[in-house]
Amino acid sequence: MITIGHKRYNIIGGLLGWIWLFIIIVPIYYIVITSLRDQMAIFSDNPLSIPKHVTFSAYQRVFQNNFLLYVRNSVIVTLVTVILILAVTIPAAYLIIRRTDVWSRRTYKLVISGLAIPMQATIIPIYYIIIKIGLYDTLWALILPSAAFAIPITVMILVNFLRDIPSSLFEAMEVDGASEFSIMVRLAIPMVKPALITVSIYDALNVWNGFLFPLILTQSAKNRVIPLSLWQFQGQFTVDVPGILAAVVISVLPILAAYIVGRKQMVAGLTAGFTK
Repeated sequence: MITIGHKRYNIIGGLLGWIWLFIIIVPIYYIVITSLRDQMAIFSDNPLSIPKHVTFSAYQRVFQNNFLLYVRNSVIVTLVTVILILAVTIPAAYLIIRRTDVWSRRTYKLVISGLAIPMQATIIPIYYIIIKIGLYDTLWALILPSAAFAIPITVMILVNFLRDIPSSLFEAMEVDGASEFSIMVRLAIPMVKPALITVSIYDALNVWNGFLFPLILTQSAKNRVIPLSLWQFQGQFTVDVPGILAAVVISVLPILAAYIVGRKQMVAGLTAGFTK
C-alpha cells in the first residue's frame, strides 16, 4: 500500500487485478476473432491478430444446422428448471425459518446434506428412474434432475437471507391478521429479492452449461441442448474450429444478457452482510 498525498494506492492488488483481467480477456478475444475467420485462415494467420478477411460463414453454418432449435431447448430447460427450483425452495426456506421445532431443524439438515452427494455418483439410478417413468429423451429428463441437485444450495442461501429479516416484522404482520402465505409473498420474498436473483442466475448458469444429464438422458437431435450440440461441429478427422467458436459465442449471449439485467441485484446478494 502506497500513500500519495491524501490517497492510498494498492499497487500490488491493482497489478494482480490487471493480470487477472488479461487472463480472462484473451480467451474471449480469441474466441470472437477466430469465429470470424475461415477454416484455412486459422492455420495461416496469427491467432491473436485481427482477421484479414472477416467472414460470417461460420455463423451461417451454425444457423443452418438447427442451432436455434438447440438454443430454444436450452432456454426452455433453463427457465423451467429455475422456476421449479424457486417454486420449491422459497416455501421450504420460509417454513424452515418460521418453524422452530426439532422437525424443522432436521428437515433443513436433511436437505443441505444433498450438497455432499456428487452428481456423477447418482447418474445410473437417475438413468433407470427416468426410463421407468417414461421421460427418457425428453426435456423433462433434464429439468427434474437439474432442479433436484440445485435445491440444497438454493435452500441454504435463502434460509441464511431469510434469517436476517427482523422477527418483529413477521410479528407485526401476524398482528394485522395476515396468513403465512401472505407474509411470505408480501414480506419475505421482497426482502430477499437480491438473494432470489443471485440463486436464479447461479442455478441458470449450472443448468445452461450442464453436459452430463443431456449426454446420458437424451438421444434425439430434437431434444439436444447447446453443450451437447457443440459435438456436431467436430468430425472424426477434422474439426470446424470457427463453427464451434461461433456456436460458443451465440450460446453465451442469452445467459450474458440475463447476467447484465440482474448484475446489480446479484452483486447486492453476494455482498449482503459484508458490512455488518
